[in-house]
Amino acid sequence: MGAMPGNIETDHQPPMTVPLRHFVVGLGFLLGGVLVGIGIAADAVPGLGTLVHVHLLLAGWICITIMGAMTQFVPVWSGVTLYSRRLATVQLALVACGILGFSIALVFNMLGWLVPFGILMLAGFWTFVYNIVRTMIPMESYDVTERHFLIALGFFVLLTSLGLLLAIGFTRPVFGDLPIARGDVVMAHATLAVFGAVLTTVYGALYQLGTMFTQTELHGIDDYLRPVEELGHPVGVVLLALGRLVDIIAVARLGGVLVLAAALAFAIVLARRLYEMQVPRTPMHTRYAVVVPALTAWALATVPTWLRDPTAADSLFGAPTAVHLFVLGTVGFVVLGTLYHIVPFIVWVHRYSDLLGFEDVPMIDDLYDDRLAAADATLLVVGTLVLVLSDVFQLPPSAQVIGGGVVTIGVVVFTANMLRVIRIHSPHSLSQILLGSLDPRRKAVQAAESDPSK
Repeated sequence: MGAMPGNIETDHQPPMTVPLRHFVVGLGFLLGGVLVGIGIAADAVPGLGTLVHVHLLLAGWICITIMGAMTQFVPVWSGVTLYSRRLATVQLALVACGILGFSIALVFNMLGWLVPFGILMLAGFWTFVYNIVRTMIPMESYDVTERHFLIALGFFVLLTSLGLLLAIGFTRPVFGDLPIARGDVVMAHATLAVFGAVLTTVYGALYQLGTMFTQTELHGIDDYLRPVEELGHPVGVVLLALGRLVDIIAVARLGGVLVLAAALAFAIVLARRLYEMQVPRTPMHTRYAVVVPALTAWALATVPTWLRDPTAADSLFGAPTAVHLFVLGTVGFVVLGTLYHIVPFIVWVHRYSDLLGFEDVPMIDDLYDDRLAAADATLLVVGTLVLVLSDVFQLPPSAQVIGGGVVTIGVVVFTANMLRVIRIHSPHSLSQILLGSLDPRRKAVQAAESDPSK
């Protein structure tokens, strides 16, 4: 049984179908991205497979999950009402259709379709940004988590703008008359996406989750480390992206140093929260425990790479040998660990919270299967370790296939566990969650969510 925080405003949350729809769609993109990764290692994916792999995982899984999480928890944590539930539905449809079409176009080299699908993605992400910003405008002040979220939203706008420019550049000579090369724009775009939008959101969420669900508070050295991350990280991301965009090594190097210093500072803060934890361990805590050494090892391994040349193509995500350590070991485990609380939490609030005190109800951490949670944790750790060792020791491609296969099985087990929570405990079926008002049983959904919306 995990801690049930008492300082959240569940009355302000959107209907459960809105965030859960984001998470289920995101999990679908996760499965697709992992399978494409295995196909690339086996040389079985045609077209621009690497770009497909990256967009399915980062834009399809992680960014859509971020969209769902912010849509759910900005109102809950901040005690404000979501500006528009309809926009929250529209944003997902636009982004999901855009990513799916974009990926298909890349696989089959239908490059002329990249622009319209890129416009769909941009429209979806900008709708999300607008909805969350309008939600946060009434707030009188912003805490550390809310400040991170606002900065991340700014990075979303910048990265999608560059992304559309890159999509246009596949078929038109956009960069011919510009003083910057296409490769430099790619580097800046990826920097703003991974270290800007994604990692900034991760840090912001963990300041809230890391204290709330360990029942601890920042104190002592944490008070000195937090400003290192809160100031150093966004400034570092801007400098790193700018230095890569204009190909000035000194600027990118300074930005890289700030990003790495922030990562090490935050790893210490998170480690201290887990060490001082006052509640029983849950799958969320276990996965966060993987993040600490992964983030630390990635930062330390990347120091010499970014000091030497942070503008080199092979140093995009840090040391070439630490890419999986960062993407899976850090970002992946944060998202998976967080979903182990978010999905059961949303379902529990809508299904059981009103019954508390009147009859026996399960607690939040009783909704998922502990055995499946242990199995997916083992599979994901082993698979990630194989991929990391393959990077470090340059093992044969078969090692990548094996590691990717193990990760895929772990993802399938994790997905099955989350879908099991929805199937058994949710007041709405999976089809109602995915289709909403388009589901034949939409009247039941509307009756359960009868509060007026915009």
